[in-house]
Amino acid sequence: MSLSPETPSAFTASGIDRRSLLRRAAAAALVAIPAAGLLEACAGNSTPSTSSTGGAASAKNPLGVDESAALEVVIFDGGYHDTYATKYHVPEYKAAFPKATVKESSTQDIQGTLQPRFSGGNPPDVVDNSGTKYLDFGALIQDNQLQDLTKLYDAPSVDDPSKKVRDTLVPGTIEFGSYEVSGTSKPFVLNYAYTVYGLWYNKQLWAKNGWTPPKTWSDFTALLDKIKAAGIVPYSYAGANASYYQYLVILTSATKMGGTDILKNIDNLEDGAWMADAVKQSATAWGEIGAKYSDKANLGLKHTDVQLKQDQDKVAIYPSGSWLESEQKDSTPATFTYNMFPVPSLTSSDKLEPEALYAAAGEPFIVAAKGKNPLGGMEYLRQMLSKAGAQGFTKETGSLTAVQGAAEGLTLTEGTKSANAALSAAKTTFAYRFDGWYKDLDTELRAATNELFYQGGTADKFCSRMQAKADAIKKDSSITKFKR
Repeated sequence: MSLSPETPSAFTASGIDRRSLLRRAAAAALVAIPAAGLLEACAGNSTPSTSSTGGAASAKNPLGVDESAALEVVIFDGGYHDTYATKYHVPEYKAAFPKATVKESSTQDIQGTLQPRFSGGNPPDVVDNSGTKYLDFGALIQDNQLQDLTKLYDAPSVDDPSKKVRDTLVPGTIEFGSYEVSGTSKPFVLNYAYTVYGLWYNKQLWAKNGWTPPKTWSDFTALLDKIKAAGIVPYSYAGANASYYQYLVILTSATKMGGTDILKNIDNLEDGAWMADAVKQSATAWGEIGAKYSDKANLGLKHTDVQLKQDQDKVAIYPSGSWLESEQKDSTPATFTYNMFPVPSLTSSDKLEPEALYAAAGEPFIVAAKGKNPLGGMEYLRQMLSKAGAQGFTKETGSLTAVQGAAEGLTLTEGTKSANAALSAAKTTFAYRFDGWYKDLDTELRAATNELFYQGGTADKFCSRMQAKADAIKKDSSITKFKR
């Protein structure tokens, strides 16, 4: 999970030619898509101040980092864990600045661990703000807590000083992490990983039973009937903390049916966006899947519990992003091979092709503007965006980064190959941004999804509930609004 933010960019609802992207980047990856809580008692809107004023800029130190200043990094301990940081990124920073002390730690609760520190004016310098309990991006930006990353993107890249960092990234990366402030779009978030979302299954189990990935809804439900007859739960997700996996699937079906404006209107809090016929039809269809083909006991389970059931072939299809294979690598038996397929078309008249995908940059990294070493924080990200830093991440996690061509020559896992193939076949990709913009909307949607899928809810109630929450946020003048 992560907050997987997206805006009009190469990663967003407008869609791009993914074949071209893959020829440059050669793989697909994860993200941790996400939810968080508003910062409480963040210190006003004062001008950001720091303890380190930096050092002399040079060819080796273009950002002018104080070479002896300490740096603190906090990583979300999710599907990617933090070994990529301790094994590759921290040593790269230390090699560049041997006099600096780097403190790295990880947590599964970013919000609970770090909200008091941001509120108290003592945040860490770099944060992987991901997972179910992430810090609210909108609140952080509103309170001037996030460092504008323009200087990072305009700096020379580690590998080729003739190129700016921005020119080494997959198109759309910077835009996806940008937010409009006082009429000006500024980049505050680096979405480091690239994730493909879809429905995941055990290739070996399916081959044994003669099951094939469906493209139409009728083929999908016919397959679920066959799986159910085999004594396996056909489809499920974890209601305790991973309901966004399922709401992403619901919105994917709605977007494929109604077109990319479905998500754009939801992001922009347009009147009646959640009442669109495509959203209602998708909610109806997925509510029926929950009623007939799921295990309602999974409502109270967390993601790793249900994912373990799938590894044991007790669940046949699980919605997730391409981080799933890496997250489960320690519990995946030799009899299980991860593969994925796109969410099937809801109707024969869907506006988007059956291969269309939700795919986006994710795993959002931020630099604290009020931290002790924001220049060092941006330099840490610059090292991450080197070819060595990106390849280290891919080797450790099996997931692609937003660095163009960094995965070339690396051996990809079966799950990543599968996601890569799906991405290659997609003419259209899309994504939403509301989850990073409006935490309360994300929270409401998780609860509404669980009600729809596991608790006998209806599509009418789902849509009305979400529209009411969106309308309340739109009318609340205390909430900063974003638009794409």
